[in-house]
Amino acid sequence: MLSFLPENFTAVVIGANGGIGNAMVDALLTNSQVGRIVAVSRSPVRLNRPNVESVIADVSISLGREVLSQHLDGRPVHLLFNATGILHDSANGIQPEKRLEQLNETSIAHVMHINAVMPALLLSSLKSCLQGKHPAIIASLSARVGSIGDNGYGGWYSYRASKAAHNMLMRTAAIEISRLNKQSIVLCLHPGTTDTTLSKPFQARVPKEKLFTPAFVAEHLLAVMDQRTPEDSGSFWDWNGKSIEW
Repeated sequence: MLSFLPENFTAVVIGANGGIGNAMVDALLTNSQVGRIVAVSRSPVRLNRPNVESVIADVSISLGREVLSQHLDGRPVHLLFNATGILHDSANGIQPEKRLEQLNETSIAHVMHINAVMPALLLSSLKSCLQGKHPAIIASLSARVGSIGDNGYGGWYSYRASKAAHNMLMRTAAIEISRLNKQSIVLCLHPGTTDTTLSKPFQARVPKEKLFTPAFVAEHLLAVMDQRTPEDSGSFWDWNGKSIEW
């Protein structure tokens, strides 16, 4: 798995205490190639493993990104996996909008920041760790509803728009990063509907066979990453290895 990457590679998982992020850390721990896992979250990642480093940082703010950047200290990162995202936040009154009159500029701005702006700023802050001559896979969670071409149902304005913006920012970053590192692969990944807190309020109508466990998703996303090459950089894939239209 991840044969493109070298032995003893360094992996950085953003959102390591979330459902998919935590499952990704667990999956990477079974990979004999992994040398170092930097697990980034707003609270400590409690894994008593010598090769797991827990970094407490809120990467949605500049201070948190600076904490992570200083921890990595410019050393090469071979796998950067971003598992952060927001769909709803009851405490702040954020819910997917079904109608135009439900749009709220504060909510839209927050969803756009977490889902689109923050991942791009993260790449900016870690640019020195990604450039060079080492193989590097940069994967960030997107969503099929962020596909403009696939939007046949409407609704979920902020979430759809933020994931579409995320995809554009990642594709644009892929072009720049490829000039700085010819062995880089930047990917937007759709995990499918996963049994996490993000999807919990919206699972009632999801068929049982289409509601995936985080472990299942982590395993399949790693397989998708393993199939990609630098020629695929800046592309959009689902958990089953199928390309998604923009």
